Amino acid sequence: MKIQRIETPGIAHFAYVIADGTEAAVVDPGRFPEPYLEAAAAYGARITHIIETHRQEDFMMGSSYLAQQTGAQVVNGDFETFGHGDVRLQDGETFDVGNLHFKALHTPGHTPESMCYLLCLDNDSDKPWGIFTGDTLFFGTTGRTDLPDANRSVENAGLLYDSVHSKLARVADTALVFPAHGPGSVCGSGMAEKPYSTLGDERLYNDVFILSRDDFARKKGGENNPRPPYFRLMERLNLEGGRPPRKSANAVSLLGPSEFHDNSGGKLIFDTREPEGFGGGHVPGSHSIWMGGLPVFGGWIADENSSVYLLTERDGEIEEAAKHLERIGIDGVAGALSGGFSTWRKSGLPIESSGTITPRELAQHRDDFQILDVREIDEFDSGHIDGAVNVFVGYLKDKINELDFDKQSPVVVTCGVGHRAGLGVSILLQEGFTDVRNLLGGMSAWNTLELPVES
Repeated sequence: MKIQRIETPGIAHFAYVIADGTEAAVVDPGRFPEPYLEAAAAYGARITHIIETHRQEDFMMGSSYLAQQTGAQVVNGDFETFGHGDVRLQDGETFDVGNLHFKALHTPGHTPESMCYLLCLDNDSDKPWGIFTGDTLFFGTTGRTDLPDANRSVENAGLLYDSVHSKLARVADTALVFPAHGPGSVCGSGMAEKPYSTLGDERLYNDVFILSRDDFARKKGGENNPRPPYFRLMERLNLEGGRPPRKSANAVSLLGPSEFHDNSGGKLIFDTREPEGFGGGHVPGSHSIWMGGLPVFGGWIADENSSVYLLTERDGEIEEAAKHLERIGIDGVAGALSGGFSTWRKSGLPIESSGTITPRELAQHRDDFQILDVREIDEFDSGHIDGAVNVFVGYLKDKINELDFDKQSPVVVTCGVGHRAGLGVSILLQEGFTDVRNLLGGMSAWNTLELPVES
């Protein structure tokens, strides 16, 4: 038996390729099939099964397209919210991949259709080698429970607790845990930074095991996780099994400065440089979304009908940027600036700038600035700069009229380290604020310098 975890950059998505002899299975594949095909080929196996733990919310699933490429069967649960499946399993039913034996467990809570799959090497389901948990169980925590219905988040957390204790708690401590996400995923918070875990490890420190049912339901159900708007799109498209890649990402048209200027007018421009580069100079009207933030925050700004133009640090990053957006169903990348911002700078076309400020400078001149903190509410509540106003960056464009700031007075935007603040800066500029600055290093640098905070 051979197994490989394949991580999708930017969204902390984990898929798995498991092979035994000449047969292989893929668990929760993303939109681009190449990593799974390459892994199976390296094992000398063909993909015969594609296993889905649930209908994913944060990325485009590639089950149907991968099945078309390989002839594999799509395996999932017998629930309407799964969508297409060749093998629809009831709780407790089994299937084989080579000599590997899988047992399906229905574990609702994160979503109604969520499934886990025990993996047994010797056909003995009482002693599984591992368990694929989807978003039911992560390292150190569980999946969020507000997605089916935010008003029933506490109730759903109770269901998740029951699922874990009725199905997973009976599994041996030695079983390895294979979740669908790691730290940084928007499908949960508080995941542990560790390369692997066992069910025995999770019993020692995971809230779902160490808290009572009521305490867990209140804590998990009371989380304040923002829900990106593209989640609804992913749910709808994944009901169909996802979509194939729309086009080769390296086919994105490279445009010179004048052509970029003429074509991108009135469209979305995503500048993927670091925030200090954006602050020094950028194309007017562009959004600052760092490369690693595109698969999440690109979906807060664009939708499936948007035309998007890219400005990257270097041309070699255009393919990666386009793939990031395609993973969340944003296929309308219409062009990219050839040569990056340096070619724009040399062209004499208009340049807009914002600004930056250091923590020490802000502390010394605190009364001169309005401060906007664009972190999530739990982060803000854990400690923030005195007098800061909190609006999560994903909601900022919609809540701009609620922000009681003077557009003509200086504003400092902060977040954890400065990336989300960069997006916040660009939104404020578009809304007519005249002096907007990014706090370099964000609250991380502020706290390192032991500057005052309130909570």
